[in-house]
Amino acid sequence: MKTVSQLRKLPGGGRQVRVTFAGTDYQLCEGGNLAAELLAAGTGPFRYTPVSGAPRNPYCMMGACFDCLVEIDGVIRQACMTEVREGLSISRPAAREAEHD
Repeated sequence: MKTVSQLRKLPGGGRQVRVTFAGTDYQLCEGGNLAAELLAAGTGPFRYTPVSGAPRNPYCMMGACFDCLVEIDGVIRQACMTEVREGLSISRPAAREAEHD
C-alpha cells in the first residue's frame, strides 16, 4: 500500500495549525478543506466500511458519497465539508455491525 501522497499543496497557503488524526499529529493549513489537507499529508484510510471492513478515502470531495466520514469531538462528519481549525482531534469512526431485522 502506498504511503506517500501524490497530492501537493499549493505555495502560499495559510497558517499551519496542529491537528491530530488517528493519534498522529499533522500540521495543516488553517481554513483549508480537511479531506484535501489530510490527503495531501498522506493519511488514510479515513474509515473502514461497517460490513466488509474495506478501507475508504474521500472520493467525490463534494459531500455526496460519504466515503470521507471521520469522527470529530464525538460527532461523525464529512471531512470534505469541514474546515481545518487549530486543535482538531479526528478519529476513524468505529465500524458498527449492520442492523438486521
